Amino acid sequence: MKMLIDSVWEESSSGEWAEVCNPADETYIDRVPRATLEDAARAVEAAQAGKRRMAALPAHERAAILIRTAELIEQQIEPLGELLARENGKPIMQTRDEVRVAARIFRGFGEEAKRLFGRVIPMDAIPGNERHVAMTIRQPLGVVAAIIPFNYPVELFAHKAAAGLAAGNAVVTKPPLECPLTLLKVAELMEEAGLPRAAHQVITGDGVMIGEFLASHPEIQAVTVTGSTATGKRVSELAAQNLKHVHLELGGNDAQIVCADADLDRAAEAVVLGRLARGNGQICCAVKRIFVEEPAYDRFAALLNEKARQLKVGNQLEEDTDVGPLIHSVAAERVEKAIRQAEADGAKILTGGSRRGNFIDPTVLAYVPLGSNLLHEEVFGPVAPIVPFNDISEAVELANNSQYGLQAAVFTNDISRAFDIAYRLEVGGVIVNWSTAVRVETLAFGGVKLSGHGREAIHDTLLEMTHQKSILFFNALSQPSQEQ
Repeated sequence: MKMLIDSVWEESSSGEWAEVCNPADETYIDRVPRATLEDAARAVEAAQAGKRRMAALPAHERAAILIRTAELIEQQIEPLGELLARENGKPIMQTRDEVRVAARIFRGFGEEAKRLFGRVIPMDAIPGNERHVAMTIRQPLGVVAAIIPFNYPVELFAHKAAAGLAAGNAVVTKPPLECPLTLLKVAELMEEAGLPRAAHQVITGDGVMIGEFLASHPEIQAVTVTGSTATGKRVSELAAQNLKHVHLELGGNDAQIVCADADLDRAAEAVVLGRLARGNGQICCAVKRIFVEEPAYDRFAALLNEKARQLKVGNQLEEDTDVGPLIHSVAAERVEKAIRQAEADGAKILTGGSRRGNFIDPTVLAYVPLGSNLLHEEVFGPVAPIVPFNDISEAVELANNSQYGLQAAVFTNDISRAFDIAYRLEVGGVIVNWSTAVRVETLAFGGVKLSGHGREAIHDTLLEMTHQKSILFFNALSQPSQEQ
């Protein structure tokens, strides 16, 4: 496949290509251009004309293009879902869902493009300003660079690209080199839906080189990134040189607190579906630390162990597969190393713990020492460490003892306790009685601390991708009468 520059599908100026392979067996799928900085510069230059075309496009036309894109995606859920499973490694049932969600996000932003409201400001609240009339409007930032990760490339692309276009910006997308193919297919559908020339560019190639170029380029007004905390820090550093807008959705080490009065079977199921199976454990908001009240600890550990053993690990293209391969060998080796270190620290492996190529067997570890790296670093794979606690204050302290603050989960049948814990947790979102791996496009999503800043959602992201302009009409009103 080729990359998109100025609405033309092109090869790299160097003639170099990068192969895309199935992470299950390393078999070749396709190839994409390995873009040069010259290619990236041409894309940014084209986007300057694209942003003027997008800004001039009426909101109802932007909406129609995005809704048409959603319709085109929905017509190709099967081939897109299969391609995504092949290049990404997630089970095909999950990749179909991801494509469906992406279509829904495009439609949602299409609808929201018609709701960029301003305000009328009451100037008579300030003495001497009674005759003035003031209002605000929302206008696009210009060019938005979207840097997409490998774990949910199509869904997260929709969150960023559809939002940027709905707000009237041009968008330059950097897809993940490991799995760019499905995203490129969606970009083809966006062009078919009628985007203006150069409204959207897609640059494939080295993530660090292209990402840093986009983050530092003075003609890009905003950068939105989902990725590691290290990536977010580097992007922020480069973007600060031109004071551009930065939106960061970064790493997570989400905690799940399970109280003794909770539905333990449901709490264990949430870990299985939200951590061990979903995304092969490669989800920033998946639960990665499980704190269980002491009286329920053994029962919960037994339930989770039993459910984890039932998961099928294997070919992601088979309908009954629960866990597929990690994205590449480096990722799998990193997870295996974390498991071995936790075991050396004194944790007990209840199930799993093995690596076969890029596959990691779903792993449950009991009594993980509080100093273990497994509880303090983000482990991107199907690993579930369980730690006991004695009282709620201890649980909250343990959960907050992290450099990250993306999401958290609380399991209890006491609504007062649930509210109390939710208010005390230092995170961007709290899920009560289900997994942390929940993301609904109408609900603001994002974190605190080293998990980033800004919020993504149908309503919130449009505000992040526009600026507010105030317009004041001086002495627009007649002098108010003082007669009684």
